[in-house]
Amino acid sequence: MSILSGKNILLGITAGIAAYKTASLVRLFIKAGANVKVVMTPASKDFVTPLTLSTLSKHPVISSFTNEDDDNATWNNHVELGLWADLFLIAPVTANTMSKMASGNSDNILLATYLSAKCPVYFAPAMDLDMYKHESTNNSIEKLESFGNIMIPATSGELASGLVGKGRMAEPEYIIAFLENDIVKGLPLYGKQVLITAGPTHEAIDPVRFIGNQSSGKMGFEIANAAASLGAKVILVSGPTHQSINNNNLITVIPVVSANDMYIASHKYFENSDIAILSAAVADYKPKFIAEQKIKKAASTLNLELEKTKDILASLGEIKQQQILVGFALETNNELENAIAKLKKKNLDLIVLNSLNDDGAGFGGNTNKVTIIDKNENSINYGLKSKAEVAKDLMDEILKQFNA
Repeated sequence: MSILSGKNILLGITAGIAAYKTASLVRLFIKAGANVKVVMTPASKDFVTPLTLSTLSKHPVISSFTNEDDDNATWNNHVELGLWADLFLIAPVTANTMSKMASGNSDNILLATYLSAKCPVYFAPAMDLDMYKHESTNNSIEKLESFGNIMIPATSGELASGLVGKGRMAEPEYIIAFLENDIVKGLPLYGKQVLITAGPTHEAIDPVRFIGNQSSGKMGFEIANAAASLGAKVILVSGPTHQSINNNNLITVIPVVSANDMYIASHKYFENSDIAILSAAVADYKPKFIAEQKIKKAASTLNLELEKTKDILASLGEIKQQQILVGFALETNNELENAIAKLKKKNLDLIVLNSLNDDGAGFGGNTNKVTIIDKNENSINYGLKSKAEVAKDLMDEILKQFNA
């Protein structure tokens, strides 16, 4: 999931030949999960059609102060557009429009929307090389940046004039990456590493059979998404699961199978992590001996000798320095008492308690009902929520610990 997912993006288009790239730009925004609206200068419609952009964005394209297709000539509210947007990207932006933005001119709806916007504004210049080098253009750029606007620099290459040099609008893929990177830098966990374990472990009995549990890994994967949405670099150590991470370069998935695999991976990444959240349902026991060949069905009973697996959470609690360590407790009786005991014994900062006695909680489903307890035994009870919402609640509590 991209950092742009769910964001409202207003795309402003001015009259430059690079406007043809905006169709690809809109598609990439939509693919990233963003909501997109387009506002155009009247002259830009000569370079790319509103019909194309409205079809891709699934919103009407606005290019004038009134709705030209409406007999009643209703007003297009530029103030509402500016308030709707989480970010405003003007791409391409011509020398003419930059000059008007810098001087406060508002002779079209794009400029009026720009002057009304409360969100971050990004602009991607596109023009011929001599125009790009001109002192007046440099003055416009400097003034816009002094307002807090953020420039996505033009690149070098062949220009519409046939000349070769700097002035090409950045490619859509680069613009998306630029926005993602810039947004991440302002998030509360930027520069931090979060280690998360998720899913079950499988402990082999023979080459085809194993001991496991019903954990789906959904909770851990939602926590990974929530941590990445706060700007963290996430190491997600996952047991066997059908869950997946899509389109998020902040999350690295480390697949493992057994409890020992997860133990090794967790210790490998723990030292360089700032936060560790161990949500995996790790097997407590494993077969002491693994048969080299498939066990044949012969006798009416089969006895397996089991031995304890290594306690990953306790072992990290013993060596932690400044890390925030979070564990999970799935209980069926004496829930709060058992969770607090686990919190203390394993040197945790927080523990997330959920009970199999609560409808909608536990393995497999899309919901969970949890209580989050800190090391001072303060607890917060949450109602039944989606696992994505539970993950956000947990990250909010971790942030409080992190900033304490």
